[in-house]
Amino acid sequence: MNINWNAFFVVGIATLVGALVVVTLFSSAVRLHAAALDRTGRARTWTRATEYACYLLSALAVLYGIYLIIPIFHAKS
Repeated sequence: MNINWNAFFVVGIATLVGALVVVTLFSSAVRLHAAALDRTGRARTWTRATEYACYLLSALAVLYGIYLIIPIFHAKS
């Protein structure tokens, strides 16, 4: 049994980067939510918009990962 170490490391690095992206986006959204509670007016509106954008990007990253994992979504007919 031979292991393709290059592919193994590529998958490991991609997993680490993907996890860091999702965690960073989600934690940034939570932090922006807390910051929006302290702000008023236009600053609050921009903070809320950025918060929702971070939540959206986090959800899209998770959905893309699910798409990659489940083969029926990208199986060739």
